[in-house]
Amino acid sequence: MGDSPLDPATGKLAWAEPGFDDSKWETVDLTPEAGSFNPITGIMGAVPGWTERGHPDYWGYGWYRIRVQVKTGADVSLALAGPAEVDDAYQVFDNGVYFGAFGNFSKTPPVINYAQPMMFSLPPDAGAPNRSTHVIAFRIWMGPESLYESSAVGGFESAPLLGEAAAVSAEHQVQFDELIRSYLWQPIEGSVFGLLGLVALSLALFDRSDRVYLWIGSLLLIISVDNFSGTFAVWTPSVSARYDQISHAIVLFSLQYAGWVMVWRTWFRLRRPAWLPWSLIPLVLLLMLAQSMTENLFFTVVSNQGIAAAHAVSLAIRLVLSAFLFHIVMDGIREQGLEGWLVLPPVLLAAAAEFSRELQTLGMRVNWFPFHIQLTLPVAAQLVLVIVLAILLVRRLILSIRRQRLMALDVKQAQEVQKVILPEARSVFPGVVVESEYRPARQVGGDFFQILPHPSDGSLLIVAGDVAGKGLQAGMLVALLVGAIRSTAETTSDPRALLDALNRRLIGRNEAYATCLALNISPDGEVTLANAGHVPPYLNGEPVAMEGALPLGAVEGAEFSVTHFRLKPNDRLVLASDGLAEAMDATGQLFGFARVQELVQEGKSADEIANVIQAFGQEDDISIITLTRAPALP
Repeated sequence: MGDSPLDPATGKLAWAEPGFDDSKWETVDLTPEAGSFNPITGIMGAVPGWTERGHPDYWGYGWYRIRVQVKTGADVSLALAGPAEVDDAYQVFDNGVYFGAFGNFSKTPPVINYAQPMMFSLPPDAGAPNRSTHVIAFRIWMGPESLYESSAVGGFESAPLLGEAAAVSAEHQVQFDELIRSYLWQPIEGSVFGLLGLVALSLALFDRSDRVYLWIGSLLLIISVDNFSGTFAVWTPSVSARYDQISHAIVLFSLQYAGWVMVWRTWFRLRRPAWLPWSLIPLVLLLMLAQSMTENLFFTVVSNQGIAAAHAVSLAIRLVLSAFLFHIVMDGIREQGLEGWLVLPPVLLAAAAEFSRELQTLGMRVNWFPFHIQLTLPVAAQLVLVIVLAILLVRRLILSIRRQRLMALDVKQAQEVQKVILPEARSVFPGVVVESEYRPARQVGGDFFQILPHPSDGSLLIVAGDVAGKGLQAGMLVALLVGAIRSTAETTSDPRALLDALNRRLIGRNEAYATCLALNISPDGEVTLANAGHVPPYLNGEPVAMEGALPLGAVEGAEFSVTHFRLKPNDRLVLASDGLAEAMDATGQLFGFARVQELVQEGKSADEIANVIQAFGQEDDISIITLTRAPALP
């Protein structure tokens, strides 16, 4: 064990030279036992590494020398297949001549990859008849992180193969095919999880109110990236073992664990304890730090006692996160019953999988190789968990579609109700012509107005308003107010009394507010106008002077301002909601009250004003009422 000194005469590594005396080196038998295989990769024909051959806890450089007698002609090309299983990197020499490497030895320490079959052509003169003896020397480097993998790591775990190039190439291909087959689950799992992640994110666009789709989609994409990263690390030298170790065993491992906690917490719509999501941040960061120390990333500054302490911290945090998962699922069982019971078995299996290394240390098997394909406990747990999650997603989607259809039906019915309760677009009353236009910003709007002629005294009661909010909830409040207006108008046509009655209806209804104007026009043109925080009307293009007032529903017993004026023959009164002034173009510029007044002064009809506002950029409901007093008779 150790590294070779340099030969003072040649400046080359002395242990690579064919004349070096290795008679006192220990002999290693690389003949595998019948049916032996690597417990991690499942590749057949594995032998134990140097940690099980008298060198426990050793990491660093080691050398192997193999003396081979070759009988071949000068026209035969020779090749060497490196060991398919080796920890971790190596350089190979033939009779002192360097001719290949697995790993990057230009760095200190060398950059390592996961074990992969390698094939090297021997130097051109290696097959010459006068050189029938070949001393093949391997300079091995094993990093300290490999000690964490198992108790039988270090150096050769399978034998190299020397022979004719064609035969070695065929064996090399067999070894590589075996490696591909052993890790075939990873890209399959990555593809399935990636597809499900994209489906979950697309469902988030369908139902923006449910954040669980974002959590599921993000987590499954993280798992997919983790699987593809591991695939490239195992099948190709493009991803180093150190990078995969950091991304898989430290960063993504910690994020996935916390991600499942948030997925099921959001799935079951749990709100308590409120501190749980925030506690995951320090726990994940601490778990990453503990894992990095446990994986021997800081072996030069952290003692064995420190590594043991870090492993204890990692174990404690994983137990805490497992307890969180179990608590969440039990709450889910209490809240939702069937879904919670479906989730419980795979969650328990997934929690156990996070302790697979500890279980392996206790002698329990966590790797299986059906059809020589590696299947680990974490992979099996994630597959079961995602299968259950996919079933629940389909069930949740069906329920969501059903709710959407019921909601669409409710909205359609609310639209029909609003059409019924809105007055005709043009109405003619004794001495007054009334035009109206209503265009909601959504399917159901929050503006309302009523035009109610008195059955006996010839007066006309007009009420217009705007409830807070939009959509179905606002539409329901509109229906309530319109019903209150009609019932109150049967007993009084006084605008202030009407607003008092409406205010009482809204008090105590959980932030139900509305601005409102109520005006009564007598046959001789006298107008009584009461205001509850609404936009003032325009009389012949000029805003009617009114005192400010609180909206309906703000304060019990509120005082509403009252104004009196007269409509002369040919006078025009325009009532409008604030949706006109709040229209906004693509640059974010508001239409404004000044331009609204210009439209009114131009004498445009209610329909024409609404068209202009919509063309500019409608943001809120648009409601317009125009009243024109008939000209005096000659």
